[in-house]
Amino acid sequence: MRRSLLLAASMLLAPLAATAQTLPQEQAAMKAHVSFLASDALRGREAGTADHLVAAEYMVSQMIAAGLQPGGTDGSWYQQVPLVSFQPGEASSMRLLRDGTPTALALGSDFVVDANPLKPEQQASGDVVFAGFGISDEALGRNDYSGLDIAGKIAAVLVGVPQGLDEAAAERLGAVSEKVRMARAAGAAGVILIESQQQRAQVPWAMIANYLGRPRMTTLDGEGQPKVSGGADNRPLGLLSREGAEKLFAGSTIDWASVRAAETTGEPMPTGPLGVSLDATVATDVTRVESPNVIGLLPGSDPVLRDQYLVLSAHLDHVGVGEPDAEGDTIYNGAMDNAIGNATLIEVARQFQRSGNAPRRSILFISLTAEEKGLLGSSYFAANPTVPVGSVVGDINFDMPIISYPLVDVVVLGQEHSTLGPATVEAAEQVGLTVVPDPLPEENFFVRSDHYSFVQAGIPAISIDSGPGGEGAAAIRTFLDNHYHEPSDEIGLINWQSAAKFADLTYTVVRNVADADARPAWNPGNEYGVRFNGYGAQ
Repeated sequence: MRRSLLLAASMLLAPLAATAQTLPQEQAAMKAHVSFLASDALRGREAGTADHLVAAEYMVSQMIAAGLQPGGTDGSWYQQVPLVSFQPGEASSMRLLRDGTPTALALGSDFVVDANPLKPEQQASGDVVFAGFGISDEALGRNDYSGLDIAGKIAAVLVGVPQGLDEAAAERLGAVSEKVRMARAAGAAGVILIESQQQRAQVPWAMIANYLGRPRMTTLDGEGQPKVSGGADNRPLGLLSREGAEKLFAGSTIDWASVRAAETTGEPMPTGPLGVSLDATVATDVTRVESPNVIGLLPGSDPVLRDQYLVLSAHLDHVGVGEPDAEGDTIYNGAMDNAIGNATLIEVARQFQRSGNAPRRSILFISLTAEEKGLLGSSYFAANPTVPVGSVVGDINFDMPIISYPLVDVVVLGQEHSTLGPATVEAAEQVGLTVVPDPLPEENFFVRSDHYSFVQAGIPAISIDSGPGGEGAAAIRTFLDNHYHEPSDEIGLINWQSAAKFADLTYTVVRNVADADARPAWNPGNEYGVRFNGYGAQ
């Protein structure tokens, strides 16, 4: 099987040489990598599939060509990540009952269930009480459950957080698991989430329904059970769309339009019982799979610093095959997300090879699996590194740099948190780019990519992204609105001159950090460094 897969890969690559001749060498090399990784033949590289395995084998071949050594488990190129795949079962349903009259909600359009791998069969019923954003936090002096009789009932809460919260509070209190925990602490028997306006502005409902309806994944805990944040009971029953919410609030003393208006203005939100009960059945289909992180090692040259490891990371997986677009295309190729990131990974390794000058610190080049399933490959590596525990000193990540236009600046997610930020600013100046603030802070990208798994392990980490300068702002918006997690994320979107420039920047950052006398450190007192006990924060 493996031999036939590699033969297919070589046949696919054969015609690329002719088209690559018209581009400068580095641009042509990157185009060749993306042409293969984002081809229809790899069917979207979904984690746990044979398609992802072919992509992983391609990365191994390119790491060998770039002079790297195996950095995986037991001297191999791979770190196998044990995964549990789960998705809603056909028996899942939700029904409202008001004044004896039942109303069935439509799966996919009115609601989606949150499949629970620890509870393949789950039923819940009870009166529904609306609790606004469902936030109870002593430090904020806020309790959305105050005065509500929620014991034994179903709490309905909006996705997101109220206006005015800082980044750290928004990240903590907006997490689904935290919302469920707060509702449970108030006595709720179950929780349903309601699509908010801020959520719809960021992610269309159709994308949410597609994501929650498809197989998702989690890793295993120390006892070999599916790992679920907070445990089996710390998951919502499901998510109602705005249309589903209209049915939930219909006939209630709380007006749904008033709730939406209060969310927009930031004024106090009406809460209380909705005079309706909910019957929910959540069925979950569960299977176990494995999928590899691919890890290449470039040993350091300094007799002391070589025992410190700088990680360069990019996720290899994408979302596979899904719903057809308007043209009937069902393959989500993921050229920008994140084939271009893996092409960058390879070409940075090649730049080290061409330099003939090994870095002082050792570097791990990691092509990660299951990012699209919830940062699972990176979280598994951060918890189970293939090098001695405590020897990883920093992570530089790139995930979906949108480079469909002439690149003039970049955004460094996490720039303000550690010494990796200033190091990137210096490197950008060396290659003729500038570093600018994140133009989309409301998207909260800092906690949404693989570098955040390293942050949670106390390791200083950043993710380098394309910037809004020149044509950037419009190009980034166009990609997010029209191509993100769509079949149209294909190779024709990429500006190859910008791709090469992005790779040059990444190499310069990595070279500077790997060769510096001082290891990467959190800024003193930094909130993330302090929370996760990171080097330099205390």
